[in-house]
Amino acid sequence: MRFEAFSFGSIRIDGVTYEHDVVIDRGQVRKRKKKLSKPFRAAYGHTPLSIEEDIPWECRWLIIGTGSGALPVMDEVRREAERRRVALLIVPTAEAITKLQEQPDDTNAILHLTC
Repeated sequence: MRFEAFSFGSIRIDGVTYEHDVVIDRGQVRKRKKKLSKPFRAAYGHTPLSIEEDIPWECRWLIIGTGSGALPVMDEVRREAERRRVALLIVPTAEAITKLQEQPDDTNAILHLTC
């Protein structure tokens, strides 16, 4: 998987530009569907990553890119990662991309592209 460009609101992966949050699940890229997390928005001031979303748990490492650091990750996600014995790394998206390039094997990701 090649990360060719990243800027606020946009990421280019393997020649395809995405202008929405993405989920990388075993080498496949798809749109993050955050609708199920929207009910929690008022409590966080931003739509958080919640356990209600389709999180790609089939991995040893799950990297969550938080944009510039503003994406909240609910405690339930952290607890579920621990229960599943999935190592969780929560960092700004630019750093998440670097980590994905360093350690691509058995690693999934959720990348927030704004804020």
